[in-house]
Amino acid sequence: MTVGIPIRRLWPEPSAQPLDDTALTALYGRSDQPRLRVNFVSSLDGAVTVDGYSAGLSGEPDKRVFGLLRMVCDALVVAAGTLRHEAYRAVRLNETRRAWRRANGLAEYPTLVVVSGSLDLDPAQAAFADAPTRPIVVTHAEAEPPPGLTDVADLLRCGTNRVDLAAGLAALHGRGLTQLLCEGGPHLFGALTAADLVDELCLTVSPLLTGPGPGRITAGDTAPPRHLPLRHVLAADDGVLMLRHARP
Repeated sequence: MTVGIPIRRLWPEPSAQPLDDTALTALYGRSDQPRLRVNFVSSLDGAVTVDGYSAGLSGEPDKRVFGLLRMVCDALVVAAGTLRHEAYRAVRLNETRRAWRRANGLAEYPTLVVVSGSLDLDPAQAAFADAPTRPIVVTHAEAEPPPGLTDVADLLRCGTNRVDLAAGLAALHGRGLTQLLCEGGPHLFGALTAADLVDELCLTVSPLLTGPGPGRITAGDTAPPRHLPLRHVLAADDGVLMLRHARP
């Protein structure tokens, strides 16, 4: 892969040599245990969006790692609100990344998993209608799907009148989807944190001050603090920092 903006390791074992995709994949590789990894980008002052969207915080290095994280996961987990707001398209990978997945015994594409309590979803959205692998919607027993949703996605009902996230993750593991990548949004991240289900956070820090207004990467009810040790620090030549925190 041709790399426009180099990424280097600052800690541990600092290196002046730019990291290629093989080295980055090793740093963000798969685990032999079930794992929920959360990936977010924020500004220096903690904003999750610029002008209402996360794209204003992201750049080439962040997008490069973003793509590699999708490559190594079994399933991509996203809240319905984020799916709608960010206008998610079908989860597709280029041939190089599909070849890596085939070589590692994985399906060519990760499975899209949408978490929705209301099932306010549009079956015609490309994330569903154009998906190369049938998506899964995690919801609860009382939610009523809109017409056509079950034609394009499987419903996984976990919980009576609200989504039971722990049961949902266990059900995904039962389907062989053990390496989970969550891309938000903030309320889902907050709920996963409150349920003590987050094993890892990959956080890109953009060198921007956005000022007051935008929300944080997490939202929802208060929860006890969770210790998540630092595992590595990467820096891109455009001033972006990439932090990986994970449980032992």
